[in-house]
Amino acid sequence: MKARSAPIRSPVITPEIMLRAYAAGIFPMAESAGDPSLFWVEPEIRGVIPLSRFHLPSRLARTIRSDPFEIRVDTAFEEVIAACAEPQPDRPDTWINARIRELFGELFRLGHAHSVECWRDGRLVGGLYGLALGGAFFGESMFHRETDASKVALVHLVARLRRGRYRLLDAQFQTAHLAQFGTQEVPREAYRMLLEDAAEASATWWSWPKDQAVTGREALTELAAG
Repeated sequence: MKARSAPIRSPVITPEIMLRAYAAGIFPMAESAGDPSLFWVEPEIRGVIPLSRFHLPSRLARTIRSDPFEIRVDTAFEEVIAACAEPQPDRPDTWINARIRELFGELFRLGHAHSVECWRDGRLVGGLYGLALGGAFFGESMFHRETDASKVALVHLVARLRRGRYRLLDAQFQTAHLAQFGTQEVPREAYRMLLEDAAEASATWWSWPKDQAVTGREALTELAAG
């Protein structure tokens, strides 16, 4: 369920306002890709993926171990968010409009937004993007052009967050797709407490060096660590 205000014309929102909003548990959405307006959303029930209790399906673990994709980080942020905004057979429209893409592009250049990308033969075939704030990471959207690519990107994200000592992975809403990974639904007040603790924590996005290609086995080893 969404709790939302009246639409706010997009020029009002700046990257600085975005950071303050996320720190308060609020994020913007658009009615559609072609709608220039944004509105603030503060869900009554929040979807959270517990980093310490992430559930990795065994079939997906085998896929990750085989390294079907080359994993890159922050090398094609604009392409990732553009792909996330594309219509899909099960989602003909999207909440990612031009202003959201512009704002997150600015946040990426400021070092607050990040992407995890799956590549094969020089093509971007899947990935995700989100916002980092202290020890919290807010997952925004993901996409795939090949089977399991978005799932593989999510597993590599979780491994990176665990290694970097993040405390919170926000998924915005619970979905059937995310439920397989152990997503929990958290009431608003409990979520605010989790967020306050995480946002004030110190974490490192580049827990693996920026130029290091992380293999599936390395990601799985991180997930298996206590």
